[in-house]
Amino acid sequence: MPPPSIGLIIPSANRLTEPQFNTYLPAGVGTHVTRLRMAGKFRKPLAVLKPELIQAAEALSDIKPSVIVFHCTANSMESGLDHEKAIVDIIAQASGCPTITTAQALTQAFDRVGIKKMVLISPYVQSTNQLEVNYLSETGYTVLHEKGLALDSGAYSEITPEEWKKIVKENQRADADGYFLSCTNTRMIETIADLERDLDKPVINSNQATIWACLKKMGIAYSHPKLGRLFSGN
Repeated sequence: MPPPSIGLIIPSANRLTEPQFNTYLPAGVGTHVTRLRMAGKFRKPLAVLKPELIQAAEALSDIKPSVIVFHCTANSMESGLDHEKAIVDIIAQASGCPTITTAQALTQAFDRVGIKKMVLISPYVQSTNQLEVNYLSETGYTVLHEKGLALDSGAYSEITPEEWKKIVKENQRADADGYFLSCTNTRMIETIADLERDLDKPVINSNQATIWACLKKMGIAYSHPKLGRLFSGN
C-alpha cells in the first residue's frame, strides 16, 4: 500500500496551505497539491469548473492519496449542501478516492469541540461571509456575529497572527460556544492556542480542521499543542 497522504485541490492564489500542512502534519503523512483557478476573480459556476475539477481529481488519483480534499472554504460553502454534494461526487467519481470538502471538515470539527453557536471571522467581503452564514444555518449551526475584512485575495496572507488575534478579541461574544476563523490562505492557524487560552473557548480554523478531519479519516491518532482543543486527546 502507498504511504498515507492527502490530495488537495486548492485555489491557484493560495500561498499558505502547503507550508501549513507540511508544518503541522505528523511525520510520514504526505501532502500533494493540484491548483485550480476557481476563487476570487477566477470564480466560476460548477458547470463551467467541472471539466477542470475532473482533470484535477484524475491527476491526483495517480498518486493514490488516502483522501482528496476540495480545499476552499468559501467555494465549498457558497451554494449549500446540494452544491457541496455535487463537488464531492464529481471528485470521487473521477478519482476513485475518498473525498471531503473543507466545509465538511469544519462541521466535523465543530461537532468534536461542541460548537453550535459561533463567531465567524474571515478576510472576505460581507457577501462571501453571508454565503458561509447561510451554509452553516442549513447545516444546523448559528452564527451569532460575523466580521469580514473585505480584503483583496492577494492580501489574505499578509495579515499577521497578532493582527488576527486582535480582530478576534474585538469581536468576541460571551454567548458563543467558540470561534470559526475561516479561510485556507491566512496565518490564522498560528493564533489558535493563544486565543483558546485567552478566550477559554474552542477555536476552529479551515486548515486546522481539514488536517484533523483527514487524519481522522485515515485512522491516525495525533495531538499537537499549537492546534488547540480539536487535537487534544486525539
